[in-house]
Amino acid sequence: MPLRDRNPPGGGETTAGRLQPVLAGVVTALVGFASSFTVVLAGLRAVGADQAQAASGLLALCVASGCCAVWLGLRHRLPLAIAWSTPGAALLVATGPVPGGWPAAVGAFLLTGLLIVAAGLIPALGRAVAAIPAPIASAMLAGVLLPLCTAPVRALVEVPRLAGPVVLVWLLLHRFARRWAVPGALAVAVVAIALTTDGPTRLDAAPVVALTAPTWTLPAVVGLALPLFLVTMAAQNVPGTAVLAGYGYRAPLGSALRVTGLATALGAPAGGHAVNLAAITAALAAGPDAHPDPQRRWIASVTAGIGLALLGLSAGVATALVLLSPPVLVEAVAGLALLGALAGAVAAAVARPQAREAAVVTFVVTASGVSLLGVGGAFWGLVAGCLMLLLFRRRAAAGPVAGSPAKEEAEGTVPSLPARTG
Repeated sequence: MPLRDRNPPGGGETTAGRLQPVLAGVVTALVGFASSFTVVLAGLRAVGADQAQAASGLLALCVASGCCAVWLGLRHRLPLAIAWSTPGAALLVATGPVPGGWPAAVGAFLLTGLLIVAAGLIPALGRAVAAIPAPIASAMLAGVLLPLCTAPVRALVEVPRLAGPVVLVWLLLHRFARRWAVPGALAVAVVAIALTTDGPTRLDAAPVVALTAPTWTLPAVVGLALPLFLVTMAAQNVPGTAVLAGYGYRAPLGSALRVTGLATALGAPAGGHAVNLAAITAALAAGPDAHPDPQRRWIASVTAGIGLALLGLSAGVATALVLLSPPVLVEAVAGLALLGALAGAVAAAVARPQAREAAVVTFVVTASGVSLLGVGGAFWGLVAGCLMLLLFRRRAAAGPVAGSPAKEEAEGTVPSLPARTG
C-alpha cells in the first residue's frame, strides 16, 4: 500500500504541486522512449522486420505500454510505470533471424504475451520462474546484453568521427545529469546523421501499422519465446516490483501481468515484442521527485503512459533516422543505454560464490551467440548453467573429494576461510 500523506495537515496543494507529477510523467516518457527505442529497432530488425514492420512494432509497443500505464494507474491509484522489455529487445539482437522468419518471430511474441498472462493467472507459474536461480538468470541477461554493450567500442574504431562526440557527450552527462545521458547521446547521434547524410532525405512522419499473421516453429518457440518470457519476467517485472517496494508500494503483480501480457499478445501482430512493468524508469514516477505525497504519484505514471503513446506517433521518423546511420552507430547508442543493466546483471551473477562458476558458464554460452538445432544461445546458456549448478550441488552433497581444498580444510590441514553468505 502507498505510504501515508506527507503534506502538512490543512495545507492546500499549490499549482506547482499539481503540475509536479505531470512534469515528472513527461520526463519519464521522454527518458524511457529516447533511452532505448534504438534497442527496440535493432532487435526487431535483427529477427527479420523490414523498415515498415519495425516502425509498426515501435508504435505498437508505445501505444500498448501507454494504455496499460493509464489503465493500471487509474484502477489501482499506484505509480505503475509500464515500458517495453529493453532486455527482451537486446535478446532479439543476440538471437538474430529465426527459422520461419519474421512471421515466426511474431508468433513467438504472441506466445510470450500468453505466457505472461498465464503467470498472472496461475501463481505456480510465476513461482516457477522465480525459482530459477538468480545468478543463472542474471548471467543469461548479462550474456544477452554483452554484444550490444561492446558496440560503442566498435563504433569508436569504425566510425570515430561520428561515435567520438556521442560517447563524449554520454560521459559528460552521465557524470553531471545521469538521467539525460542516453537522450543527450542520441541527440548528438541524430545531428551527426543529419550532417553526414548526402542530399535531401524524406522522413515519413505518418504512423505505420503493418500487421503480420503469426506462425509457429519449434526453434522460434524454444529459442525466442521462452527466453523472451524469462528475460521479461526476471529482468523487468520482478525488478519493477522491487523498485515500487523500495518506495513503499505493494505492486498488484497479478493484475499487472494479466494486463501487460494481454497487451503484448494484442500488439504482437503489429510487431510489438513484450510489454511489462518498468524497471529503469519506475523510480522517476514512484520517487519523491514525482510528488511529495506518495498518494499523488500515480498521476506521474498515467501522464507517462499518455506521453509514451503520443511519442509512438513518431515511430516512423525514428525508424527512418536510424536507417540513415551506420548500423554500428545505432548499436553504440543502444549499448550505452544498456551499460548500467549489464553492470547490474554481472554483479548479481557473481554475487554468490557457490553459484559463480555455473553463472560464468551461463554467461559464456549465452554471449557466444551459438545456435544449435535452430535455437539461440540464450536458451542453451540457461540449460548449461542449470545443469552445472545441479552437478556442483550433487558433488557438495556427496562430500569433499580426497585431496581437494575442501577435504584438506575439513581435516584441518589448511586454514579455513570466513564463512560468506550470499
